[in-house]
Amino acid sequence: MAERLNAERLRRLIDAGGFIVSELGLDAVLERVLDTARELTGARYAALGVLNEERAELERFITSGIDADVAAVIGELPRGRGVLGVLIDDPRPLRLSSVGEHPASYGLPVGHPPMATFLGVPVVIRGEVWGNLYLTEKDGGDFDHADEDAAVALARWAGIAVDNARLFEDAQYQRAELERVVRSLEATQAIAIEVGAEPDLDRVLELIVKRGRALMDARSVVILLRDGDELVLTASAGHSRRRDGERIPIHGSTSGEVMQNDRAKRINDVRSQMLIDPEQLGIDDAKSAILMPLAHRGEALGVLIAFDRGAAAASFSEEDERALRAFAASAATAVATTRSVQQRRLRDALSAAEAERRRWAQELHDETLQGLGALRVLLASARRGDDPDALARAADQAIEQVEQEISNLGSIITELRPAALDQLGLAAALDALFDRHRAVNDLDIKLVTPPDTALDALAPELQATIYRIVQEALTNIAKHARARTVTVSLRVDEHHVLARIIDDGQGFDTNEVGRGLGLPGMRERVMVVGGELTIDSSDTGTNVTASIPIALGGRSARDQAMPRQRSSG
Repeated sequence: MAERLNAERLRRLIDAGGFIVSELGLDAVLERVLDTARELTGARYAALGVLNEERAELERFITSGIDADVAAVIGELPRGRGVLGVLIDDPRPLRLSSVGEHPASYGLPVGHPPMATFLGVPVVIRGEVWGNLYLTEKDGGDFDHADEDAAVALARWAGIAVDNARLFEDAQYQRAELERVVRSLEATQAIAIEVGAEPDLDRVLELIVKRGRALMDARSVVILLRDGDELVLTASAGHSRRRDGERIPIHGSTSGEVMQNDRAKRINDVRSQMLIDPEQLGIDDAKSAILMPLAHRGEALGVLIAFDRGAAAASFSEEDERALRAFAASAATAVATTRSVQQRRLRDALSAAEAERRRWAQELHDETLQGLGALRVLLASARRGDDPDALARAADQAIEQVEQEISNLGSIITELRPAALDQLGLAAALDALFDRHRAVNDLDIKLVTPPDTALDALAPELQATIYRIVQEALTNIAKHARARTVTVSLRVDEHHVLARIIDDGQGFDTNEVGRGLGLPGMRERVMVVGGELTIDSSDTGTNVTASIPIALGGRSARDQAMPRQRSSG
């Protein structure tokens, strides 16, 4: 080959080869191969035909030297028949002085520029023919051996470069897919963490649409959840106007169809294929969309919709659909789990409220109602007699009993909402609570707090929560524990209130919490304010600890100080 190629052409071929194999973009490689082939051989036109998987015909045809207007006149590109098919059937270099005189020639289509001289060589990658390089219309005569050698060498460079470019594209694709998988796992993990913490449906939905939008590189994402025969817009992210609460019918809408069939749908024309105006969802000027059903254990929950991929608002691909399907499965599980937790909490709250009502009903029945009944019997008996002294004694006794019932009712009212809590603050209310339990239940109660603990600086809602926790714990101790002493410890720092109630009673099985021990209400109170409740119990006593998040409006409590004891009496 070196004997046929002069030094200048050989140098240019080597230089071109070095550039070609260093290029990693496939289109750039093919363009450079064609330009170099024309330059080295003097051909007016050059083309690369890429074989299909069966290597039976051309699936791609790239040209150089033919402008766009001429290409438009020619119309459909060659598929590999005629002389081009000869190289497919017999992949060896082919030189012709007149391509039209070859027995396999089909002739040129109308509007095609004239082409006579021809040179074709195969492009081989890893021992298999990948395509063919075609050159026509050499300046100054026929293609010679030197042109053929240059084209063969260039085809070898092209094979190496195309292989490198394809490997690079595959690596880039795999990298993009791995990055997407990682983003999907991160999104799923974030949602799982949110559900595992303090599940709030609105927060979970907000996280789903934001993470889904990032995963899909979408212009906007919305969630529609099922409510009877309708789908309700419950969350959105991206370039959309918030239309939360907007309702669309399940029947007669693409979203409803996707949900009912449990099958994703990719749409390339939102206006014509959505069956509803996307503006109902707060979406303007959307071009493409992908709709993904949200289902959990066979239950249709709703639909997740992403609009317009990337800055160019491109259509969504099969890879996008697969990624979104996996994400939607996790999202549906999160929605179902959050709903289940919220429903369980509601049931627990209602159960606790009913238990509280039963308790006060029992208190009123056993004390106030029976006391009033006895008073009625006393007064009725005295009225039937004629003894003024007996009537006076009955009146005195009635007055005494009325005063007792007034005191009982006052205690019940105080239990329901102590005036001291609103008027004097948490510390005073706790003092009064401890006094009542000392007098009625003979409990030795001690309050332990660090110096300068700012109990009364807490928000009223938190003061009420702490009071109720201590109140309910003392009620349980009085009714079930058979305890003699109780220590109530309160500590406040910049972030939390820690309330601990410890008794020396007989304890109970913590697996029985909620079965008549009055603790569901306490647990619910703590959960409502985002806190944690732990209960440790044995035959030597019980330790109830509540940790509640708090903000003191910029003031910080010095919880490092040594605790001190004081009697609340």
